[in-house]
Amino acid sequence: MNPLLLSFESVTGVPESVGLIFVFLFGCAIGSFLNVVIYRVPLERSVVYPNSACPGCSTAIKPYDNIPVLSWLFLGGKCRSCKTSISIRYPAVELLTGLIFLLIAWQMGFSAFLPIALIFGAVMTALVFIDADHMILPNAITYPFFVFAVIVRIVYPFAFGAGYFSDLYFAPVTWLGGWPSWASSLFGGVLGALAGGGSLWLIGEIWRRARGVDAMGMGDVKMMLGVGMLLGWRLSFLTIFIAAFFGAFVGVVILSRQKNKDLQAQIPFGVFLGPASVAAMLFGEQLIGWYIRTFVP
Repeated sequence: MNPLLLSFESVTGVPESVGLIFVFLFGCAIGSFLNVVIYRVPLERSVVYPNSACPGCSTAIKPYDNIPVLSWLFLGGKCRSCKTSISIRYPAVELLTGLIFLLIAWQMGFSAFLPIALIFGAVMTALVFIDADHMILPNAITYPFFVFAVIVRIVYPFAFGAGYFSDLYFAPVTWLGGWPSWASSLFGGVLGALAGGGSLWLIGEIWRRARGVDAMGMGDVKMMLGVGMLLGWRLSFLTIFIAAFFGAFVGVVILSRQKNKDLQAQIPFGVFLGPASVAAMLFGEQLIGWYIRTFVP
């Protein structure tokens, strides 16, 4: 993205450090909700009702025992009622979400796109952990996220201008010089969806026909449709490249530790697509620019 960066202090009068701390704490609170999403959505349960409860004794968790990270530390990682151990992953998700929000705010500043970027980071976090647990990327998240990306692509050029979508400054979107900004933005989003989801579908289809096995789940395709719609074709391809690079590295490590060397071992690709998409959103254009300056004659 290439937004007009503004500091928290210049907009709100609040010192930059205070603004970033607030974003971090807000991220931790969102991480607490993401724990509910990660646990309940794959089970097709409501994320709103009933209230969170201890997995051991089913006692409802009191508000003072539901403070992100701190409550887990104060309780020694155990339920107050039955002393059942509570997985460290709950505070880990809260802390990770806070750090992701902090990184996004630090990189993007106080811009109109900041709320969109924070939502993007939260969605990717939930999808990564769900994919790691269940090897699925639920439609209940990927479909609304795609619709959300379409709305952002249409509304933001009206409200804030086109500067928040880097793909609008490159061909083929620049060929649409006479189009309204919202139409160019939506066209760029469609290209991004085709680049992200379409390319993964094509790779999976070719592999399936050639080898007779599924190499790419449709959940990955649906996930990248939304990512591509929001980020555009350049950052979609970069996302896939980063995810494939680190996914291949992890795959080689896993394979080297297997006794039977099963080449069909499945690794959830969404686990790599999520972090790669956030990295592409925050640093993608800088990475592409560096690559072109370094390797392209």
